[in-house]
Amino acid sequence: MTRIKVAAAVLNQTPMDWAGNKRNILAAIEAARDEGAGLLCLPELCICGYGCEDVFQSESLPRVSLEVLHEILPATEGMVVSLGLPILHRGRLYNTACLAVDGRIVGFAAKRFLAGDGLHYEPRWFQAWPQEVCDTIRIEGNEYPIGDMIFDCSGVKLGFEICEEAWVPNRPAGRMSSHGVDIILNPSASHFAFGKAQTRRRLVIEGARAFGVGYVFANLVGNEAGRAIYDGGALVASAGNLLAEGPRLSFAPLHITTAVIDTAVINTAATRMARARSTENGRQRKTPAVVDCDFHWPDIEPETVRPTAAAWQTGEHVKEEEFARAVGLGLFDYLRKSRSRGFVVSLSGGADSSSVASLVSLMVSFACDEIGAEAFNHALAHIPDLAGAASNRQRVARLLHCVYQASKNSSQTTRDAACSLADALGAEMSCLEIDDLVAGYTSGIEKVLGRELTWDRDDLALQNIQARVRGPGVWLLANIRGALLLATSNRSEAAVGYATMDGDTCGGLSPIAGIDKAFLRRWLVWLEKKGPLGPGPIPALAAVNAQEPTAELRPRQAGQTDEDDLMPYEVLDVVERAAIRDKKSPVEVFRLLRSRFGTPGDARHGDVRYGDVRYGDAQLHQWVRRFFRLWCQNQWKRERYAPSFHLDDENLDPKTWCRFPILSGGFKRELAELDKFVARL
Repeated sequence: MTRIKVAAAVLNQTPMDWAGNKRNILAAIEAARDEGAGLLCLPELCICGYGCEDVFQSESLPRVSLEVLHEILPATEGMVVSLGLPILHRGRLYNTACLAVDGRIVGFAAKRFLAGDGLHYEPRWFQAWPQEVCDTIRIEGNEYPIGDMIFDCSGVKLGFEICEEAWVPNRPAGRMSSHGVDIILNPSASHFAFGKAQTRRRLVIEGARAFGVGYVFANLVGNEAGRAIYDGGALVASAGNLLAEGPRLSFAPLHITTAVIDTAVINTAATRMARARSTENGRQRKTPAVVDCDFHWPDIEPETVRPTAAAWQTGEHVKEEEFARAVGLGLFDYLRKSRSRGFVVSLSGGADSSSVASLVSLMVSFACDEIGAEAFNHALAHIPDLAGAASNRQRVARLLHCVYQASKNSSQTTRDAACSLADALGAEMSCLEIDDLVAGYTSGIEKVLGRELTWDRDDLALQNIQARVRGPGVWLLANIRGALLLATSNRSEAAVGYATMDGDTCGGLSPIAGIDKAFLRRWLVWLEKKGPLGPGPIPALAAVNAQEPTAELRPRQAGQTDEDDLMPYEVLDVVERAAIRDKKSPVEVFRLLRSRFGTPGDARHGDVRYGDVRYGDAQLHQWVRRFFRLWCQNQWKRERYAPSFHLDDENLDPKTWCRFPILSGGFKRELAELDKFVARL
């Protein structure tokens, strides 16, 4: 026997949903068995869920995880299965993968390298296991090995890299391969980010090649706990060749990816020579603990390798496709797991709210195209009206209610754009007038102040009250419908606080707060003209894309636009990335802008990547100052934003990614340095 049929499972789990998580695990085991797999890798912490946060610190969570593990064990008879769960050992909590063989526990591999950056906070809850240490743990009267070890299952040696461990320079797989490990199992909870799938694929394929092993990568999928979206994408590789690749951003609760790994191919003389050279400073490393277990591997026929990725994952618009599908999946899972009965969107006819409404429609299309209308309705069975919908358009009508709230400063252009889009999507649409509400508030405050409110003196307050009076109405509608109100602010607005708190920030979820406005505008043009594979374009967006972004809060004769209030969104995007993601000083941000957007006399390099529009030093100086001032002033707003989806490493969410003090010195010294630098030019 040299061939082993392996399976990698992708599961849509929920923190502490013991029944649901167990149901998915058992279904995955049965599906892998039906495929003839003898070895199954399930995702990291799949029993309890990865995103349990501080509940990991409770006494009950590891205890219940063990109880559920024992309930699952009988289903592993005739298979080798890895299951992720937290283990409390000697007063400390460890992130482990339990290897179950033929219905019994063989041991627990404990994670050595914990993820502690960005979204991840594992060192808060877990202890990192020390290298080359193996201990024993007593569970229900039985002792099992736990720690850093290799499992020898009747001559097939298995090792573990748990998620983060594949991303560190000193990967555990290197040491294990030098001791003859045949297959590395990687149970992961690897969240979605733009372009991350390519990096993940390289890690798996290169790991299989460099270490001369078979490699099995399993992952979560869907919106597990609210913010992070997992994209699945199971992978199986052997000795540098990709054998199988599972779907990404799937709406199905689970998916099994299988392939046949031939250990004879892995164990060639050349591979063994490479392993012999895999020593540290010419000295053989300490032999890790080896746990022996008996297992009868079935005889498996060879398979032809034809790994293929979905068509949408190739081409020049992968990011646009990923955005549509990731946010669509995030909305779907948030809707079903929160048991909300639909969505409400305050649809202004502008880019942001139009994006949100369109994403809800795409959610319906993606889900029904993949899993079918019956499964879609079953997943959302708590929404009674949905069962009677006979088409995707009717499903959108039952799930999405849009509201246009006009003031005297609103234009017919935006009203028509909003109504046309809602009609094209099939959403329910209502139009309300807010002038009487605005007048009631302003007249009351005029009496308090003893004077008239004027645009010359009270510009910002008069803008904000219009946005704020729109909030209670849509909240009321959402409450009555039992629906989720979606906020419509984007990341660029969050960076500079260009949003009215308790106005356009109203909502229980902010689906586009993780994406910049410059990309969002390009995405809307793509959605209008081409659209994602399957649903296709939404031509009605032409009326939205033809407009300059505007809040429509000042009198119409003022000609208000967002970019006049702030700066061009392409410039704002560059400033935000340089200042916040890359942590550059105001001087360095200015110099970067000057090289990209400065006039020929100002810039050393003529980078026309963003077009031929150029700006003088004084204008760029003003924009950099404006950004840092607004960034510091508006941290309190970012702290109050509704939860948003994580899409890339430029997220501004202060709860999971970008922490900044609410009160600060405001970069005064650094901005003074900028002023001096510009004065010397």
